[in-house]
Order: sequence, then structure tokens, then C-alpha cells
Amino acid sequence: MKLVVVSAGLSVPSSTRLLADRLASAAAGHHSEATDVTVEVVELRDLAVEIAQSLTTGFPGPALGAAIDAVRGADGLIAVTPVFSASYSGLFKSFFDAVSGFDKDALAGTPVLVAATGGTARHSLVLDHALRPLFAYLRAVVVPTGVYAASEDWGAEGLAERVDRAGAELARLMRPAPADRTAPDSLGPVVPFAEQLAALSRG
Repeated sequence: MKLVVVSAGLSVPSSTRLLADRLASAAAGHHSEATDVTVEVVELRDLAVEIAQSLTTGFPGPALGAAIDAVRGADGLIAVTPVFSASYSGLFKSFFDAVSGFDKDALAGTPVLVAATGGTARHSLVLDHALRPLFAYLRAVVVPTGVYAASEDWGAEGLAERVDRAGAELARLMRPAPADRTAPDSLGPVVPFAEQLAALSRG
């Protein structure tokens, strides 16, 4: 099974990436030993230029196209963003705009664990007023436990337990996609972006 982690952290090192890695480890750890879980991390800071270009051209570049393909082929998704102005970051939203713009059914039925980082606990409601509605609109299945980590949560009691609980919930919802995975609404097989772009250039 394939677990894809989308991290919208901008700094290096990043608390957003740290939380994403802990959630991925928890989710993978709750699968049985007989289940092979492959984890792929998508760092949005590395895709910022291509994401911006895709908004004006309507076409993802090669790296962004590969990231979109990873999300479309995921059996489970972890999406983590820093909080900016009491909501998700613009880079985070623009990436998922690009994903849904290329394939409106990319996340339909996909289990998603939402998480966020911020400087203060006052922004913890971002999980419910911003992230859950976004993924509900994309028709993903959002796990019950979201994880918010404020600056004071690192090293404090409670964060590790929330991470473990959220990871376990995601693991229970993940199911391997069929080999001939077909997009919802009879759109046909999911074809990688690179193949679609090559077909367009031949036409």
C-alpha cells in the first residue's frame, strides 16, 4: 500500500515536516507486518515555482506532475500545513487546487489525515474550519482525529498520544487500490500526467 505525505512547511528544519514524519511513522506502524506500506513525501516548498506556473498555464511541470500522480495513486494521505492568518497556507491550497484542477476525482474516497502546526494553541480550530471542509469538498474520507501542534506542544504530554491515535485511524481506513484502478464517475483508468502530456503533444 502507498501512503503519501504532503508537507507544506517552508523552513529547514520544519516543524511541519517533523509532525508529518511522526504521523507517517504512526500510520505505517499500525499496519500488520504482512502489509507492505510505502511512504512517499511530497515537499511543497520544492514545488513552489511549478505550482505558481501551473496556476497561470493550466499545466503542471514535471515535478508537480509527479507529485499529482503520487496523490492520485495514494491508498492514504497525510496533509500537513503551517497556519498562516488562521488558515492553511497559500502554497498548500494552491497545490490541492492544482491536483483537483487536473483530476477533480483525485481524492474521492481516499482516507486523509489532516494536521497543522502553529505558534499558538489559539489556531487549533484550523483543523475544523479550514482543513476538514477543504477535503470534504474534494470528497476525501477525513479521519476523525486531526492533529494540531503548537510550539508549546513539542515535548509536552499529549502530542504523542494524538499522533498515535490519528495514525491508527488512518491505518484502519487504508485499503489497497485495485490494480486496474478507475477514476470515479466512469472517467476511465487513471493515466499518469506524463503519459497524458505525451499524448497531447503527439496529437
